[in-house]
Amino acid sequence: MTQTAVIAIGGNSLITDREHQTVPDQYQACAQTCERIASMIQRTGVRLVITHGNGPQVGFILRRAELAAQELHMVPLDSCVADTQGALGYHIQRALRNEFQRRGLAKTAVTVVTQVLVDKNDPAFKKPNKPIGSFMSKEKAAEHKNQDQWDVVEDAGRGWRRVVASPIPKKILELDAIKDLLARDFVVVAVGGGGVAVIEDDQGQLYGAAAVIDKDLASSLLARQINADYLIISTAVEKVCLDFGKPEQKALDRMTVTEAKQYIQKGHFKPGSMLPKIQAIVDFLEGGGKEAIITDPEHLELALAGKTGTHVVP
Repeated sequence: MTQTAVIAIGGNSLITDREHQTVPDQYQACAQTCERIASMIQRTGVRLVITHGNGPQVGFILRRAELAAQELHMVPLDSCVADTQGALGYHIQRALRNEFQRRGLAKTAVTVVTQVLVDKNDPAFKKPNKPIGSFMSKEKAAEHKNQDQWDVVEDAGRGWRRVVASPIPKKILELDAIKDLLARDFVVVAVGGGGVAVIEDDQGQLYGAAAVIDKDLASSLLARQINADYLIISTAVEKVCLDFGKPEQKALDRMTVTEAKQYIQKGHFKPGSMLPKIQAIVDFLEGGGKEAIITDPEHLELALAGKTGTHVVP
């Protein structure tokens, strides 16, 4: 039987360094990742959903809006997420089409601008803690707080930043469309940036939320809801490490869900980095997934062949 996988690409992996941040630079990084993805599809025949981060790209949109504030309106956060879903989805579609054409594969990639429902009473809305956008002076932060109702915090002596809620994803609203496209053998790009966060009122009407959803948690939810066999998280490291950054750092080739939970309890994974990825994988495997893999884009094919990366099993 044809197997199904979800592969989550980090938004930072589309920007190789500070000297390569332009849109053409981001496309080149995307094309390199898509070359490996196309090779995986050609070799395994897997049905695939691609998800992606968008943190840096949303930051660029917000910074442009700040610089243009004297001339143009600000862009709401939900629109920023939708904008990046379209732009990065287009990059992935174009790069994959070129790779499929080069390899003689009769495949097509399609992007679904995806809304993800969150609970309007999620505790995260009362304690926003996800920094977005650029640093500001104390005076500018106060201005935004008063005029735009932003939540702002001082960030370790480096200046002030806007913070937004990061609620738990509850429901992928375009799930049926994603399933139908997969069944027809499309490669689907979905829940970009964790999806556009929306809340629902008592009449069932949707409203965009000033929130960002963790991309890996949304990818895990999607993987469970389409009954995927595999969840692959492409990130900045070849393998997950215990005691990361310390002299006793140890790379992991394999771990079970039980071991992953023990490592979480011992504080091995940082909240803003590896922790949400490991939690997303635990949720996926406890929800029926067969295997999850964490590695960097360069080692994607080797990891899928079982030769590197960190493999997590039930």
